[in-house]
Amino acid sequence: MAGSADVDATVVAVLVELAELEDPRVRAVNEKHGDDHGVNLTKLRAVAKRLKTQHDLASALWATGDTAARLVALLICRPKAFDAAQLDTMVREAGRPKVHDWLVNYVVKKNPHKEELRVAWMDDADEAATSAGWALTTERVAKQPDGLDLAGLLDTIDAEMADAPERLQWAMNTCLATIGIEHPDHRSRAMAIGERLQVLEDYPTSPGCISPFAPIWITEMVARKDA
Repeated sequence: MAGSADVDATVVAVLVELAELEDPRVRAVNEKHGDDHGVNLTKLRAVAKRLKTQHDLASALWATGDTAARLVALLICRPKAFDAAQLDTMVREAGRPKVHDWLVNYVVKKNPHKEELRVAWMDDADEAATSAGWALTTERVAKQPDGLDLAGLLDTIDAEMADAPERLQWAMNTCLATIGIEHPDHRSRAMAIGERLQVLEDYPTSPGCISPFAPIWITEMVARKDA
């Protein structure tokens, strides 16, 4: 295990390297999505690949609060090494969308406490925690739906998604689409909710990509599954 002095020196070196990789054009694009870093993600992943797994270093990089450093931290940490309290704190302080997304998908979903956290976060008042809870619920909808109240989830989405803050709205919409895609018995209701609420109907979609508007998303993915 590296000593604290070695870890501190490496943190400084990584921060310097990330600063050198900063590209104003990349930052401009990222800032449109709420992220405050300008490092090309392919280059950032290359930094993490070179560092390999170093959990102590990951914790130190996270503690800097720097967005690019935190993204590297999430790539070099040991997801199963975090306890539930640590992950709860990290989700609440993640801040930037990309950090939150990577934390949930690359770390929390691989952690043995994820179901415990999912249940707790679904009823949390904090948007970052609640949206993480919905992301974990969506994973269960797709992979392990036994025990979930899908009709109840649709009730909540129907009642709350239209007025939810952006990050939470996106997470609920993803869950809505996933229910519609994966569960034929609930598909017509999921489609109807999407049509009525019109959430993300006008979201700009690049050529070749599927619209996040739930009725279009569901229809396209079901067609692909049936092809």
